[in-house]
Amino acid sequence: MRVDFYNLTRAPASGQVEAVLPLIARNTLNAGQRLLVVAEPDQFDHLSDALWTRLPDSFLAHGRAGDPHETRQPILLSAATAPANGARYVALADGVWREEALAFDRAFLLFGDTTIVAARAVWRDLGTHTDLDRHLWKQDGGKWQEAG
Repeated sequence: MRVDFYNLTRAPASGQVEAVLPLIARNTLNAGQRLLVVAEPDQFDHLSDALWTRLPDSFLAHGRAGDPHETRQPILLSAATAPANGARYVALADGVWREEALAFDRAFLLFGDTTIVAARAVWRDLGTHTDLDRHLWKQDGGKWQEAG
């Protein structure tokens, strides 16, 4: 199991999650995997727009939990960590860690200023798991660099 922590505190103030989520989603699909994106329902429209339009060279097909054909979606937006699409990767786009994420092969925790204290606590707690790899990512000059 691998958990990637994305520190959005140095990213531009607007569109932090919307900027990184399409990159994570594209890389997930390129790895032959499906992605479950967990967020608050009021984030869905912004996340959906980002997945469709943020990357100039592609659009990322996706759907919402509860919609027809949710099981066929390569990327599924949901308020719960139940992967109706069979995803083995989960992106916690609202910055809130959920223990259910440990059931996936890979988790992405996207956190910013309002959730940094909780993210640090999760980092420390997950450090006690011997069967888990943690990776911390930060922006440096507009590029994502592994920091820890």
